[in-house]
Amino acid sequence: MLKVKLSFPKPIFVLLVFASFYSCKQKSTEIDWAKASQEEELRFEKFKGDFVNQLWKLNPTSALYAGYHNYDSILIIPDVNYRNYCDQQYDSILYDLGDIEIGLLSPQNKTDYWMIQDYLKGGIWYDTAFKSFEWNPANYNVAGEFAEILNGRYAPLNNRLIMFDKRLNNVSAYYQAAKRELKNPTIEHTDLAILQHEGSVEEVFGKNLQDSVMASTLDEATKTHLLSYADTAKKAMLGYVDYLKTMRKTMTTENSRSFRIGKDLYDTKFKYDIASSYTAEEIYNKALKRKAELHHEMAELSRKLWPKYFPKEAMPADSLQLIRKMIDKLSLVHVNRDSFLESIQAQIPALIKFIKEKDLIYIDPSKPLVVRKTPAYMEGGGAGASISAPGPYDKGGNTYYNVSPLTGYSPEQAESYLREYNQYILQILNIHEAIPGHYTQLVYSNNSPSIIKSIMGNGAMVEGWAVYTERMMLENGYGNNEPEMWLMYYKWHLRSVCNTILDYSVHVKNMSEQDAMKLLVDGAFQQTAEAQGKWKRVRLTQVQLTSYYTGFTEIYELRESMKSKDFNLKKFHEQFLSYGSAPVKYIRDLMKQKK
Repeated sequence: MLKVKLSFPKPIFVLLVFASFYSCKQKSTEIDWAKASQEEELRFEKFKGDFVNQLWKLNPTSALYAGYHNYDSILIIPDVNYRNYCDQQYDSILYDLGDIEIGLLSPQNKTDYWMIQDYLKGGIWYDTAFKSFEWNPANYNVAGEFAEILNGRYAPLNNRLIMFDKRLNNVSAYYQAAKRELKNPTIEHTDLAILQHEGSVEEVFGKNLQDSVMASTLDEATKTHLLSYADTAKKAMLGYVDYLKTMRKTMTTENSRSFRIGKDLYDTKFKYDIASSYTAEEIYNKALKRKAELHHEMAELSRKLWPKYFPKEAMPADSLQLIRKMIDKLSLVHVNRDSFLESIQAQIPALIKFIKEKDLIYIDPSKPLVVRKTPAYMEGGGAGASISAPGPYDKGGNTYYNVSPLTGYSPEQAESYLREYNQYILQILNIHEAIPGHYTQLVYSNNSPSIIKSIMGNGAMVEGWAVYTERMMLENGYGNNEPEMWLMYYKWHLRSVCNTILDYSVHVKNMSEQDAMKLLVDGAFQQTAEAQGKWKRVRLTQVQLTSYYTGFTEIYELRESMKSKDFNLKKFHEQFLSYGSAPVKYIRDLMKQKK
């Protein structure tokens, strides 16, 4: 691989040489810093344009999800040759990035510089150290990208089907490479890959595709070729499932890789994925402290509510038992299992109305939000609701609010789930996932003037914003300041806090399932079904669960530090979101400079 020339700000002697160059050129002891800065800004803008173009060539699937459709026909074979080539290219780009004089860039472009550098270094680390391509069979799945092409609105049906047809050519080779690359997979990720593939084969390559092909005006030869290749793709996917099932028969916890990644990998993954001003351990310790604070606040509210709901019962002396009993009582009021998705749809207009009345942030009415059943290829990760947003090149596309229905749940499981997402929590969930949470933030991100800040979205900023809006809405009177709503909000917020404690404890401190369930059920007052889903999720992901509390903490601390006599909450929100999905630590620096 190419040697990185410079991937950090140049030392002072380089700047002195640079300054000397401009001194000689101007034949003056004074340096025209404005001109030097302008020239470097132009050079960096060109660099960014070239970088993005190169990035999409290297990662056509990422380009597709970002809404850049020039490479939709290309399905990369995920083998060692591809990874080596990518890493060589990343090294080369880092080399060129080192030639940029970061000291002469604007604050906005300095942020882009650091985000590009973080992305490239992180990509190399993932390939050379983390190596999930060896142990995570769920990394390999073509269903999502084909579904994106088939169901998209960005081009006429005929055009999309032609790209679909061309992309099918490499599916068999793709899964052959997947089988070669897997070395010692985890049991958990093997099971996930089997589940997702079995659920998505017919959904993507079955009747939906056939109906689309028949509805098109393609010639008969193209239709026949496409359906034939789709059948080959189905066989390749099912062949991968058979391969994994055969492997799975001999897998045990003793002979398979552990899902726990350990402290060294965890700390580095946190650095690249979260990009926080805090370390993983610092956030873990802050979460432990916040958990104790929340328990105190929840106990106070529960004591206040006790006479209303239990007028004839003695109040428990143990504060955690008191909180649990009050939460269980309030959780009895929930929607019907058969109308869970419809209930979510019905709450969206009420959130929009409240935000407009309070003038909290501008909501663009032209950007569609569609509530839908979670697609099969996205199931199995342990999250009951999620957002799928269009990329910055497809700003007019639908944002999908994915909701997992309760059709596969037993009556007991469904009741447990619905108590978790009771009438209070369901509203907070919609704030988080939709308005003014993920949906709103991602619309703003797509409108960021910097494409870098849009396409390299920071998970902690994205999730942190959604968690921040939950508290912000209640602070501004949502729920009429009812103590019931605040108690349930604290319970919900405790989830973000305990996500961090759980994730760090499981992957770094080897927390057992028994202790994890105790943390979630006894310490976070979660229903058993919710806790079991989180235990599943923490075994399938690493670090991501810390993004909620980390991002929230940094955003809330930033807001409080920005308050002054002329502080305007709406202006703060819109300025904060104008920087795209950059890490909060970079947004903080930009906003502080403008203050």
